[in-house]
Amino acid sequence: MQDSNNTREKIFTFIENSSDLAIELETELCKRPAISPESGGEGELDKCLFLESWLKAQGINHLERYDAPDARAKGGIRPSLVATIPGRNDKDGSLASNGCGRFWIMSHIDVVPPGETSLWRTDPWKLEIREDGKREDGSSLGKHIIGRGVEDNQQGLTSSIIAALALVKQGILPSRTVKLLFASDEENGSIYGVDWILKNNPGLFQKNDLVIIPDAGDSTGSVIEIAEKNQAWVKFTTFGKQSHASTPREGINACLAGADLIVRLYYGLMEKFSKRDPLFDHEYSTFEPTKKEPNIPNINTIPGEDVFYYDMRILPCYPVTEVIKEVNRIKAEVEVKYGVTVDCSIGQSNESPPTSPDSPLVKFLAKNIEEVYGIKTRNIGIGGGTFAAFLRQAGIDSVVWSRIEHTAHQPNEFALLENILGDAKVMALMMASVST
Repeated sequence: MQDSNNTREKIFTFIENSSDLAIELETELCKRPAISPESGGEGELDKCLFLESWLKAQGINHLERYDAPDARAKGGIRPSLVATIPGRNDKDGSLASNGCGRFWIMSHIDVVPPGETSLWRTDPWKLEIREDGKREDGSSLGKHIIGRGVEDNQQGLTSSIIAALALVKQGILPSRTVKLLFASDEENGSIYGVDWILKNNPGLFQKNDLVIIPDAGDSTGSVIEIAEKNQAWVKFTTFGKQSHASTPREGINACLAGADLIVRLYYGLMEKFSKRDPLFDHEYSTFEPTKKEPNIPNINTIPGEDVFYYDMRILPCYPVTEVIKEVNRIKAEVEVKYGVTVDCSIGQSNESPPTSPDSPLVKFLAKNIEEVYGIKTRNIGIGGGTFAAFLRQAGIDSVVWSRIEHTAHQPNEFALLENILGDAKVMALMMASVST
Protein backbone atom coordinates (compact mmCIF):
# COMPACT_ATOMS: atom_id res chain seq x y z
CA MET A 1 0.00 0.00 0.00
CA GLN A 2 2.89 2.32 0.84
CA ASP A 3 4.42 1.74 -2.58
CA SER A 4 1.08 2.53 -4.18
CA ASN A 5 0.78 5.75 -2.17
CA ASN A 6 4.33 6.77 -3.09
CA THR A 7 3.61 6.16 -6.78
CA ARG A 8 0.45 8.23 -6.61
CA GLU A 9 2.27 11.09 -4.86
CA LYS A 10 5.11 11.06 -7.41
CA ILE A 11 2.64 11.08 -10.31
CA PHE A 12 0.52 13.90 -8.88
CA THR A 13 3.55 16.04 -8.01
CA PHE A 14 4.96 15.69 -11.52
CA ILE A 15 1.64 16.61 -13.13
CA GLU A 16 1.01 19.55 -10.81
CA ASN A 17 4.41 20.92 -11.86
CA SER A 18 3.73 20.44 -15.57
CA SER A 19 1.78 23.61 -16.39
CA ASP A 20 4.66 25.04 -18.41
CA LEU A 21 5.11 21.77 -20.27
CA ALA A 22 1.41 21.63 -21.13
CA ILE A 23 1.42 25.25 -22.34
CA GLU A 24 4.56 24.63 -24.41
CA LEU A 25 2.95 21.67 -26.16
CA GLU A 26 -0.40 23.41 -26.69
CA THR A 27 1.39 26.49 -28.08
CA GLU A 28 3.31 24.49 -30.68
CA LEU A 29 0.27 22.44 -31.66
CA CYS A 30 -1.89 25.55 -31.99
CA LYS A 31 0.49 27.27 -34.42
CA ARG A 32 0.27 24.33 -36.85
CA PRO A 33 -3.21 24.26 -38.42
CA ALA A 34 -4.27 20.73 -39.28
CA ILE A 35 -7.36 21.26 -41.39
CA SER A 36 -8.73 18.63 -43.75
CA PRO A 37 -8.81 19.17 -47.50
CA GLU A 38 -12.63 19.08 -47.32
CA SER A 39 -12.42 22.27 -45.27
CA GLY A 40 -9.77 23.93 -47.46
CA GLY A 41 -6.69 22.79 -45.54
CA GLU A 42 -3.54 20.78 -46.29
CA GLY A 43 -4.13 18.02 -43.76
CA GLU A 44 -2.20 17.01 -40.67
CA LEU A 45 1.36 16.28 -41.82
CA ASP A 46 3.14 19.32 -40.33
CA LYS A 47 1.46 18.85 -36.97
CA CYS A 48 2.17 15.12 -36.91
CA LEU A 49 5.85 15.62 -37.76
CA PHE A 50 6.21 18.17 -34.99
CA LEU A 51 4.50 15.90 -32.46
CA GLU A 52 6.69 12.96 -33.45
CA SER A 53 9.84 15.04 -32.95
CA TRP A 54 8.63 16.55 -29.66
CA LEU A 55 7.76 13.16 -28.16
CA LYS A 56 11.19 11.78 -29.03
CA ALA A 57 12.83 14.77 -27.35
CA GLN A 58 10.80 14.00 -24.22
CA GLY A 59 11.95 10.39 -24.12
CA ILE A 60 9.01 8.63 -25.77
CA ASN A 61 10.82 6.80 -28.53
CA HIS A 62 8.58 3.90 -29.51
CA LEU A 63 6.61 5.66 -32.26
CA GLU A 64 4.83 4.26 -35.31
CA ARG A 65 3.19 6.11 -38.18
CA TYR A 66 0.06 4.99 -40.02
CA ASP A 67 -0.29 7.05 -43.20
CA ALA A 68 -3.56 6.93 -45.13
CA PRO A 69 -3.04 7.96 -48.77
CA ASP A 70 -4.82 11.15 -49.79
CA ALA A 71 -3.57 12.95 -52.89
CA ARG A 72 -5.31 16.18 -51.85
CA ALA A 73 -3.24 16.56 -48.67
CA LYS A 74 0.30 17.79 -48.12
CA GLY A 75 2.70 14.93 -48.76
CA GLY A 76 -0.14 12.90 -50.25
CA ILE A 77 -0.96 11.37 -46.85
CA ARG A 78 -3.12 11.76 -43.76
CA PRO A 79 -0.78 10.63 -40.97
CA SER A 80 -1.70 9.15 -37.60
CA LEU A 81 0.85 8.46 -34.88
CA VAL A 82 0.96 5.78 -32.16
CA ALA A 83 3.24 6.13 -29.12
CA THR A 84 3.84 3.01 -27.03
CA ILE A 85 4.97 2.78 -23.40
CA PRO A 86 5.55 -0.93 -22.61
CA GLY A 87 4.01 -2.17 -19.37
CA ARG A 88 5.03 -4.62 -16.66
CA ASN A 89 3.05 -7.47 -18.21
CA ASP A 90 3.97 -6.69 -21.78
CA LYS A 91 7.52 -5.43 -22.07
CA ASP A 92 7.85 -6.04 -25.79
CA GLY A 93 4.65 -4.18 -26.69
CA SER A 94 2.78 -7.28 -27.83
CA LEU A 95 -0.31 -8.74 -26.22
CA ALA A 96 0.52 -10.06 -22.78
CA SER A 97 0.53 -13.80 -22.27
CA ASN A 98 -1.90 -13.46 -19.38
CA GLY A 99 -4.52 -11.89 -21.64
CA CYS A 100 -4.11 -8.37 -20.26
CA GLY A 101 -4.98 -6.02 -23.10
CA ARG A 102 -3.36 -2.67 -23.77
CA PHE A 103 -4.63 0.64 -22.39
CA TRP A 104 -5.29 3.14 -25.20
CA ILE A 105 -5.94 6.86 -25.06
CA MET A 106 -7.03 8.17 -28.45
CA SER A 107 -7.12 11.82 -29.46
CA HIS A 108 -7.14 13.57 -32.82
CA ILE A 109 -4.73 16.07 -34.30
CA ASP A 110 -7.00 17.66 -36.90
CA VAL A 111 -9.01 20.79 -36.10
CA VAL A 112 -11.82 22.75 -37.73
CA PRO A 113 -11.26 26.13 -39.40
CA PRO A 114 -11.56 29.20 -37.14
CA GLY A 115 -14.75 30.39 -38.83
CA GLU A 116 -15.52 34.10 -38.83
CA THR A 117 -12.20 35.60 -37.69
CA SER A 118 -13.82 38.91 -36.69
CA LEU A 119 -15.45 37.06 -33.79
CA TRP A 120 -12.06 36.09 -32.36
CA ARG A 121 -10.48 38.37 -29.76
CA THR A 122 -7.08 36.79 -30.50
CA ASP A 123 -5.23 35.21 -33.41
CA PRO A 124 -6.78 31.69 -33.64
CA TRP A 125 -3.37 30.18 -34.47
CA LYS A 126 -1.41 31.94 -31.72
CA LEU A 127 -2.07 30.58 -28.25
CA GLU A 128 -2.87 33.20 -25.65
CA ILE A 129 -2.82 32.65 -21.88
CA ARG A 130 -5.44 34.37 -19.73
CA GLU A 131 -5.87 34.55 -15.96
CA ASP A 132 -9.19 36.41 -16.03
CA GLY A 133 -12.57 35.54 -17.46
CA LYS A 134 -15.88 34.30 -16.08
CA ARG A 135 -18.51 31.76 -17.01
CA GLU A 136 -22.12 32.74 -17.61
CA ASP A 137 -22.93 31.90 -13.99
CA GLY A 138 -20.28 34.40 -12.82
CA SER A 139 -17.74 31.86 -11.60
CA SER A 140 -14.08 32.43 -12.45
CA LEU A 141 -12.48 30.44 -15.24
CA GLY A 142 -9.03 30.56 -13.70
CA LYS A 143 -5.95 30.14 -15.85
CA HIS A 144 -6.91 29.19 -19.40
CA ILE A 145 -5.54 29.18 -22.91
CA ILE A 146 -7.23 30.45 -26.07
CA GLY A 147 -6.74 29.27 -29.64
CA ARG A 148 -8.25 27.04 -32.28
CA GLY A 149 -7.99 23.41 -31.24
CA VAL A 150 -6.80 24.00 -27.67
CA GLU A 151 -9.83 22.12 -26.34
CA ASP A 152 -10.87 20.06 -29.37
CA ASN A 153 -8.85 17.91 -29.18
CA GLN A 154 -5.51 19.21 -27.95
CA GLN A 155 -6.71 19.25 -24.35
CA GLY A 156 -7.19 15.48 -24.31
CA LEU A 157 -4.06 14.95 -26.39
CA THR A 158 -1.94 17.04 -24.02
CA SER A 159 -3.43 15.39 -20.94
CA SER A 160 -2.58 11.93 -22.28
CA ILE A 161 1.03 12.95 -22.99
CA ILE A 162 1.52 14.62 -19.60
CA ALA A 163 0.13 11.47 -17.97
CA ALA A 164 2.53 9.25 -19.91
CA LEU A 165 5.48 11.51 -19.12
CA ALA A 166 4.62 11.36 -15.42
CA LEU A 167 5.50 7.67 -15.64
CA VAL A 168 8.25 7.70 -18.28
CA LYS A 169 10.32 10.49 -16.75
CA GLN A 170 10.14 8.96 -13.28
CA GLY A 171 10.86 5.38 -14.25
CA ILE A 172 7.38 4.15 -13.30
CA LEU A 173 6.43 1.15 -15.40
CA PRO A 174 2.74 1.04 -16.41
CA SER A 175 0.78 -1.99 -15.25
CA ARG A 176 -0.17 -2.76 -18.85
CA THR A 177 1.21 -1.43 -22.09
CA VAL A 178 -0.01 2.09 -22.82
CA LYS A 179 -0.68 3.24 -26.37
CA LEU A 180 -1.43 6.82 -27.29
CA LEU A 181 -3.06 7.33 -30.68
CA PHE A 182 -2.99 10.76 -32.33
CA ALA A 183 -5.28 10.40 -35.32
CA SER A 184 -6.09 12.36 -38.44
CA ASP A 185 -9.46 13.15 -39.97
CA GLU A 186 -11.75 12.92 -36.95
CA GLU A 187 -13.59 16.11 -37.84
CA ASN A 188 -14.72 14.73 -41.21
CA GLY A 189 -15.64 11.17 -40.35
CA SER A 190 -12.28 9.39 -39.79
CA ILE A 191 -12.19 7.98 -43.32
CA TYR A 192 -8.45 8.72 -43.34
CA GLY A 193 -8.05 8.18 -39.60
CA VAL A 194 -9.34 5.52 -37.20
CA ASP A 195 -11.64 3.93 -39.76
CA TRP A 196 -8.74 3.54 -42.21
CA ILE A 197 -6.39 2.26 -39.47
CA LEU A 198 -8.85 -0.43 -38.36
CA LYS A 199 -9.46 -1.61 -41.92
CA ASN A 200 -5.81 -1.65 -42.98
CA ASN A 201 -4.08 -2.76 -39.76
CA PRO A 202 -6.25 -5.53 -38.33
CA GLY A 203 -3.63 -6.67 -35.83
CA LEU A 204 -3.13 -3.30 -34.19
CA PHE A 205 -6.07 -3.66 -31.79
CA GLN A 206 -7.07 -6.59 -29.60
CA LYS A 207 -10.52 -7.49 -28.32
CA ASN A 208 -9.49 -7.04 -24.68
CA ASP A 209 -7.89 -3.64 -25.16
CA LEU A 210 -9.31 -0.79 -23.07
CA VAL A 211 -9.87 2.55 -24.80
CA ILE A 212 -10.53 6.06 -23.52
CA ILE A 213 -11.30 8.84 -25.97
CA PRO A 214 -10.98 12.28 -24.27
CA ASP A 215 -13.21 14.12 -26.73
CA ALA A 216 -16.50 14.77 -24.89
CA GLY A 217 -17.77 15.28 -21.38
CA ASP A 218 -18.96 18.07 -19.13
CA SER A 219 -17.49 20.81 -16.94
CA THR A 220 -17.45 18.60 -13.83
CA GLY A 221 -15.96 15.47 -15.39
CA SER A 222 -18.86 13.42 -14.05
CA VAL A 223 -20.25 11.96 -17.30
CA ILE A 224 -18.90 8.90 -19.09
CA GLU A 225 -20.13 8.42 -22.65
CA ILE A 226 -20.88 4.76 -23.30
CA ALA A 227 -23.14 5.03 -26.36
CA GLU A 228 -23.57 7.09 -29.50
CA LYS A 229 -26.50 7.51 -31.79
CA ASN A 230 -26.31 5.89 -35.18
CA GLN A 231 -25.42 8.50 -37.75
CA ALA A 232 -26.08 9.13 -41.42
CA TRP A 233 -25.21 12.12 -43.58
CA VAL A 234 -27.42 11.95 -46.65
CA LYS A 235 -27.24 13.95 -49.88
CA PHE A 236 -30.40 14.44 -51.93
CA THR A 237 -30.25 15.58 -55.57
CA THR A 238 -33.58 16.42 -57.22
CA PHE A 239 -33.68 16.38 -61.04
CA GLY A 240 -36.48 18.25 -62.82
CA LYS A 241 -36.53 20.34 -66.00
CA GLN A 242 -35.16 23.86 -66.31
CA SER A 243 -37.37 26.54 -67.87
CA HIS A 244 -38.09 30.26 -67.81
CA ALA A 245 -39.82 31.33 -64.60
CA SER A 246 -42.56 33.04 -66.65
CA THR A 247 -43.54 29.69 -68.19
CA PRO A 248 -43.30 27.24 -65.29
CA ARG A 249 -45.52 24.65 -66.98
CA GLU A 250 -42.76 24.07 -69.52
CA GLY A 251 -40.39 23.00 -66.76
CA ILE A 252 -40.36 20.85 -63.63
CA ASN A 253 -39.30 22.82 -60.58
CA ALA A 254 -36.60 20.80 -58.81
CA CYS A 255 -36.41 23.38 -56.01
CA LEU A 256 -40.12 23.10 -55.24
CA ALA A 257 -40.00 19.30 -55.21
CA GLY A 258 -36.87 19.38 -53.07
CA ALA A 259 -38.50 21.76 -50.58
CA ASP A 260 -41.49 19.48 -50.25
CA LEU A 261 -39.17 16.51 -49.76
CA ILE A 262 -37.26 18.35 -47.02
CA VAL A 263 -40.48 18.93 -45.06
CA ARG A 264 -41.89 15.44 -45.64
CA LEU A 265 -38.66 13.81 -44.50
CA TYR A 266 -38.47 15.93 -41.35
CA TYR A 267 -41.96 15.19 -40.07
CA GLY A 268 -42.26 11.70 -41.54
CA LEU A 269 -39.02 10.38 -40.04
CA MET A 270 -39.67 11.99 -36.66
CA GLU A 271 -43.08 10.30 -36.52
CA LYS A 272 -41.87 6.91 -37.76
CA PHE A 273 -38.81 6.68 -35.48
CA SER A 274 -40.27 8.20 -32.33
CA LYS A 275 -38.88 6.06 -29.50
CA ARG A 276 -37.06 7.74 -26.62
CA ASP A 277 -34.02 6.63 -24.63
CA PRO A 278 -33.24 8.46 -21.35
CA LEU A 279 -29.56 7.50 -21.64
CA PHE A 280 -29.26 10.37 -24.13
CA ASP A 281 -29.65 14.06 -23.27
CA HIS A 282 -31.66 14.40 -26.48
CA GLU A 283 -33.78 11.32 -25.86
CA TYR A 284 -35.07 11.01 -29.41
CA SER A 285 -33.69 10.56 -32.91
CA THR A 286 -33.05 13.77 -34.82
CA PHE A 287 -33.40 14.38 -38.56
CA GLU A 288 -32.14 17.81 -39.55
CA PRO A 289 -31.87 19.40 -43.01
CA THR A 290 -28.58 21.29 -43.07
CA LYS A 291 -26.46 22.19 -46.09
CA LYS A 292 -28.10 23.57 -49.24
CA GLU A 293 -26.11 23.89 -52.46
CA PRO A 294 -26.71 26.73 -54.95
CA ASN A 295 -28.88 25.73 -57.90
CA ILE A 296 -29.11 28.61 -60.38
CA PRO A 297 -27.47 32.06 -60.17
CA ASN A 298 -30.49 34.09 -61.33
CA ILE A 299 -34.05 34.58 -60.06
CA ASN A 300 -36.02 34.22 -63.28
CA THR A 301 -35.21 30.58 -64.10
CA ILE A 302 -36.96 27.44 -62.88
CA PRO A 303 -34.12 25.20 -61.58
CA GLY A 304 -33.80 21.79 -63.13
CA GLU A 305 -31.56 20.49 -60.34
CA ASP A 306 -31.53 21.06 -56.60
CA VAL A 307 -29.27 19.64 -53.85
CA PHE A 308 -29.68 19.50 -50.08
CA TYR A 309 -28.35 17.43 -47.19
CA TYR A 310 -29.68 15.79 -44.04
CA ASP A 311 -27.82 15.06 -40.80
CA MET A 312 -29.51 12.12 -39.09
CA ARG A 313 -28.68 11.10 -35.48
CA ILE A 314 -30.63 7.93 -34.79
CA LEU A 315 -31.20 6.04 -31.54
CA PRO A 316 -29.24 2.74 -31.53
CA CYS A 317 -32.49 0.73 -31.54
CA TYR A 318 -33.02 1.78 -35.18
CA PRO A 319 -30.59 0.46 -37.83
CA VAL A 320 -29.60 3.01 -40.47
CA THR A 321 -30.90 0.64 -43.17
CA GLU A 322 -34.38 0.81 -41.64
CA VAL A 323 -34.31 4.61 -41.74
CA ILE A 324 -33.10 4.68 -45.35
CA LYS A 325 -35.92 2.34 -46.31
CA GLU A 326 -38.41 4.91 -45.02
CA VAL A 327 -36.46 7.70 -46.75
CA ASN A 328 -36.86 5.90 -50.05
CA ARG A 329 -40.60 5.46 -49.49
CA ILE A 330 -41.07 9.19 -48.87
CA LYS A 331 -38.77 10.04 -51.77
CA ALA A 332 -40.91 7.92 -54.12
CA GLU A 333 -44.04 9.87 -53.12
CA VAL A 334 -42.38 13.15 -54.07
CA GLU A 335 -41.10 11.75 -57.37
CA VAL A 336 -44.64 10.73 -58.36
CA LYS A 337 -46.23 13.99 -57.23
CA TYR A 338 -43.83 16.32 -59.11
CA GLY A 339 -42.53 14.16 -61.94
CA VAL A 340 -38.94 14.48 -60.69
CA THR A 341 -36.17 11.99 -60.05
CA VAL A 342 -34.39 12.10 -56.70
CA ASP A 343 -30.97 10.60 -56.10
CA CYS A 344 -30.22 9.72 -52.48
CA SER A 345 -26.61 9.00 -51.49
CA ILE A 346 -25.12 8.37 -48.06
CA GLY A 347 -21.89 10.27 -47.50
CA GLN A 348 -21.18 8.94 -44.01
CA SER A 349 -22.86 6.28 -41.93
CA ASN A 350 -21.93 4.86 -38.52
CA GLU A 351 -23.69 2.60 -36.10
CA SER A 352 -22.37 0.71 -33.13
CA PRO A 353 -23.49 -1.16 -30.02
CA PRO A 354 -23.07 0.62 -26.68
CA THR A 355 -20.35 -0.24 -24.20
CA SER A 356 -21.89 -2.03 -21.24
CA PRO A 357 -22.23 0.16 -18.13
CA ASP A 358 -21.04 -2.91 -16.19
CA SER A 359 -17.83 -3.29 -18.18
CA PRO A 360 -14.54 -3.25 -16.22
CA LEU A 361 -13.44 -0.22 -18.23
CA VAL A 362 -16.40 1.93 -17.15
CA LYS A 363 -15.97 0.97 -13.50
CA PHE A 364 -12.18 1.43 -13.66
CA LEU A 365 -12.53 4.92 -15.09
CA ALA A 366 -15.27 5.87 -12.61
CA LYS A 367 -13.08 4.80 -9.69
CA ASN A 368 -10.17 6.97 -10.80
CA ILE A 369 -12.35 9.98 -11.62
CA GLU A 370 -13.72 9.82 -8.08
CA GLU A 371 -10.19 9.59 -6.66
CA VAL A 372 -8.98 12.67 -8.54
CA TYR A 373 -12.07 14.86 -8.67
CA GLY A 374 -14.05 13.53 -5.69
CA ILE A 375 -17.26 13.06 -7.70
CA LYS A 376 -19.57 10.21 -8.62
CA THR A 377 -20.03 9.57 -12.33
CA ARG A 378 -23.05 8.79 -14.47
CA ASN A 379 -23.21 7.10 -17.86
CA ILE A 380 -24.69 8.86 -20.88
CA GLY A 381 -25.18 8.57 -24.62
CA ILE A 382 -24.45 11.38 -27.08
CA GLY A 383 -25.62 12.42 -30.50
CA GLY A 384 -22.15 13.32 -31.73
CA GLY A 385 -19.82 10.87 -33.39
CA THR A 386 -16.39 9.88 -32.07
CA PHE A 387 -13.77 7.18 -32.63
CA ALA A 388 -15.73 5.00 -30.22
CA ALA A 389 -18.28 3.98 -32.85
CA PHE A 390 -15.62 2.31 -35.01
CA LEU A 391 -14.04 0.55 -32.04
CA ARG A 392 -17.35 -0.68 -30.66
CA GLN A 393 -18.18 -2.06 -34.09
CA ALA A 394 -14.95 -4.05 -33.82
CA GLY A 395 -15.95 -5.39 -30.39
CA ILE A 396 -13.53 -3.25 -28.37
CA ASP A 397 -14.76 -1.62 -25.16
CA SER A 398 -14.47 2.15 -25.51
CA VAL A 399 -15.62 5.14 -23.49
CA VAL A 400 -15.49 8.86 -24.15
CA TRP A 401 -14.62 11.11 -21.23
CA SER A 402 -12.96 14.38 -20.27
CA ARG A 403 -13.66 17.47 -18.16
CA ILE A 404 -14.29 20.22 -20.67
CA GLU A 405 -15.96 23.63 -20.99
CA HIS A 406 -17.64 22.89 -24.35
CA THR A 407 -15.95 25.58 -26.44
CA ALA A 408 -15.16 23.29 -29.39
CA HIS A 409 -15.75 24.81 -32.85
CA GLN A 410 -16.58 28.18 -31.29
CA PRO A 411 -14.74 31.47 -31.75
CA ASN A 412 -12.31 32.09 -28.86
CA GLU A 413 -12.11 28.38 -28.09
CA PHE A 414 -10.39 27.85 -24.76
CA ALA A 415 -9.21 25.15 -22.37
CA LEU A 416 -8.62 25.32 -18.64
CA LEU A 417 -5.18 24.39 -17.34
CA GLU A 418 -6.78 22.70 -14.33
CA ASN A 419 -8.74 20.44 -16.70
CA ILE A 420 -5.64 19.46 -18.68
CA LEU A 421 -3.72 18.58 -15.52
CA GLY A 422 -6.66 17.06 -13.66
CA ASP A 423 -7.53 14.73 -16.54
CA ALA A 424 -3.84 13.83 -16.81
CA LYS A 425 -3.98 12.64 -13.19
CA VAL A 426 -6.93 10.35 -13.95
CA MET A 427 -5.16 8.94 -17.00
CA ALA A 428 -1.86 8.45 -15.20
CA LEU A 429 -3.51 6.61 -12.30
CA MET A 430 -5.14 4.25 -14.79
CA MET A 431 -1.79 3.66 -16.50
CA ALA A 432 -0.07 2.87 -13.21
CA SER A 433 -2.87 0.86 -11.61
CA VAL A 434 -2.25 -2.87 -11.18
CA SER A 435 -5.68 -3.95 -12.42
CA THR A 436 -9.15 -2.77 -13.42
